[in-house]
Amino acid sequence: MREVEVVVVGAGQAGLAAAYHLRRFFEPETGFVVLDHAPHAGGAWQFRWPTLTFATVNGVYQLPGMSLPTPDESTPVSGVIADYFAAYEREFDLRVQRPVSVRSVRSLPDKRLEVATDRGTWVARALVNATGTWERPFWPRYAGQDRFGGRQLHTAQYRGPEEFAGERVLVVGGGISAIQHLMEIHPYAASTTWATRRPPQWREDMFNPDRGREAVALVEERVRKGLRPQSVISVTGVPQTPEIRAAREAGVLERLPMFEKITPDGAVWEDGRSEPLDVILWATGFRAALDHLAPLKLRGPGGGIVMDGTRVAADPRIHLAGYGPSASTIGANRAGRAAVREIRQLLNQVSV
Repeated sequence: MREVEVVVVGAGQAGLAAAYHLRRFFEPETGFVVLDHAPHAGGAWQFRWPTLTFATVNGVYQLPGMSLPTPDESTPVSGVIADYFAAYEREFDLRVQRPVSVRSVRSLPDKRLEVATDRGTWVARALVNATGTWERPFWPRYAGQDRFGGRQLHTAQYRGPEEFAGERVLVVGGGISAIQHLMEIHPYAASTTWATRRPPQWREDMFNPDRGREAVALVEERVRKGLRPQSVISVTGVPQTPEIRAAREAGVLERLPMFEKITPDGAVWEDGRSEPLDVILWATGFRAALDHLAPLKLRGPGGGIVMDGTRVAADPRIHLAGYGPSASTIGANRAGRAAVREIRQLLNQVSV
């Protein structure tokens, strides 16, 4: 059992931002420790598909204190960001421990936190949880899904469009990933079909900071009430880049409502329409990876966790960075800084 002031769980954007600010006040491994489940540096970026390049990625933001070299737009994001994160960890001597799987976080009688992992136990006075969502892909359930004779995969398993050559593909989901998948797969597939729960909200105007702040405020309002956070894109709408506009004009992004059921060889809609399918690609998003926090009983009746900024309202020892309104690259940076500021105030109060 090892003791520190603060444990950071996760070394993606939010976790590294928090570690950067902690490093100004504490020594790594004695004052704080960063535990990361991934095999290498890079957070969720290291698992992204090779065709996600800097020309198509929705947004990459610099970590605090060290700029990201500007790559060619055709460069895959995964390798560049992984190298950037690794260099960042070395530059600021963050000493991230990996691969470490956090199994549970419990409260001890002395009000400290016991962080149990597959490589030993840590005891801390505060915790920054920055586990993101990548490891919890969301698979919705529909009638007949288990009897489908084709292939089903999630965005988390997508590796590029070539594997869909000559196949009839249904893409499910209304976010940026679904749109990118459709645009990539369409030239290779025999056919593509797109189904979403709600019609996409195409945004005609340019995205600006004011629009961003409004979107974040709406997401933050939900988590303050203890509701499950929604994605920022569900609030902002879909930006119409020249590529997306061209795809819409070409009929690639013609959306259908959700189907009624899945059959062994396709899908059937409520109006009687049916589509024969070889593949269903679920671009249905992710959920926050918070199972290890279950012993703390943080979730409320609304299914979410009541938040005050990055701090769990019911437990000031716990901060969630990259959750809800901070689940973006810009938001994650701000969350890391805010969490450390409040944790230092908490530790100073306890010490008095």
